[in-house]
Amino acid sequence: MNFLRLPSRPVLALVTRRPLHTSCVCASGHNKWSKIKGVKGANDRARGQILNRVNKDITIAVRTGGGSVDPETNVTLAAVLRRLKSQGVPKDNVESALKRAAGERERGDQQLVYEALAPGSVGMIIECQTDNVNRTLHTVRHWLTDDGARLAPVKFMFTRHGLVSVALENDDSYADKLETLIEKMMDAGAEDFATLESEEGDAEISFTCQPEALHRLTSAATESGLCKELLRSDLVYTPIEKTTDLDEGTLQKVDKCVDHLERCDDVLQVWTTLGE
Repeated sequence: MNFLRLPSRPVLALVTRRPLHTSCVCASGHNKWSKIKGVKGANDRARGQILNRVNKDITIAVRTGGGSVDPETNVTLAAVLRRLKSQGVPKDNVESALKRAAGERERGDQQLVYEALAPGSVGMIIECQTDNVNRTLHTVRHWLTDDGARLAPVKFMFTRHGLVSVALENDDSYADKLETLIEKMMDAGAEDFATLESEEGDAEISFTCQPEALHRLTSAATESGLCKELLRSDLVYTPIEKTTDLDEGTLQKVDKCVDHLERCDDVLQVWTTLGE
C-alpha cells in the first residue's frame, strides 16, 4: 500500500468491515443420518449468516445512498449489487434483501448507535437499524455482558468520516488519470487518499472526507469518467489511536464479542479501536 497525502493532514487509517466467520459443527452420534444432519445444519447456518450479511450490506447501501432502492439512482447500491453478483450470491437472496430494505424504509425503522467498552479497554461502536428499540437494546446489552463488555461512552476514541474507494485501470495513462481524479476529488471535498497499486490489473484508490461530503464525493467519482468501478461508498469510524499490545486471550474475547453482535439481525456494523 503506497500512501499519498494531501497537504492538509496525514492520511487517515482506513477501516474495513470485518469479514464474516463461519465454522462447521461436528456431527453428533455414530450413524450416517446423524452425520448428514450435522453437515446439513452447519451448511444451513452458514447460508443463514451469508444471507444476513447480504441484508445488512444492502441496508447500509440504501442508507448511504439517500434511501433509494433503485440502483439506477443509487450508485452505492449499484456497486454492492455488482459485488454480490461477482461473489455468486443467488438472485433470489438479493431481491429478498432489496424488498426488506424497502420495507424498513416504509416502516420508518430507527437508526441507533451504541457505544461500548470491551475487554482490554477496546472501544466499540455498534450501528443498528431496528423497528423495536427495546428489543435491540436488550440483545446488544445481553451479548456485551455475556462477553465481558459494557455500554460506555467511547465515541471520543473515534473519528467518523466518509470513505469512497474506486478502481482505476492501471494502464499507460494511469498517472495522468490519477492526477486528474485527485484534483476532481479534492474539489469535491476529499481530505486524504491512499492508493493500492499492483503491477497487473486495476489500482484501488481510497478517499476520505467529512460525513456531509460523502454524497458529493461519490458523485464526483462516478461522474468523472476516469474510474473503472466504484468499489465502496460508506460512512466509517476510524480509531484515533489503535488499541495495541493485547494478549491473545483478550483479542479472542473481543473477537468473540464482535462476532456475537454481528450475528444479530438489528446490528449493521461494529467498529473497534483495534482497527484493521
